[in-house]
Amino acid sequence: MSDPVAVRILDREYLIACKPEERKGLVAAAAYLDGKLRELRDSHRGGGLERIAILAGLNIAHELLDQQQQQASSSENLAQHLQAIKTKLEAGLPTSLQ
Repeated sequence: MSDPVAVRILDREYLIACKPEERKGLVAAAAYLDGKLRELRDSHRGGGLERIAILAGLNIAHELLDQQQQQASSSENLAQHLQAIKTKLEAGLPTSLQ
């Protein structure tokens, strides 16, 4: 069941339907977006709301992609380390146990 949740973004209130278990994430996402929009609005005086929204979306998308790339790199490094450990363990075990 979805319940409306009120969030404020750039001093405007929006009612957004979401499941109760998603409420905390929605409120956090709205606060994050509001912060990004305010940051850009304050640093780009004279820019329209559409431009600010596009810039905020691009910045957030860039952050997401960068985070995903770092996570993939960390996962790859972990897999390599685990493989090296496995190889060392197998090399040290008697052949009857391998």
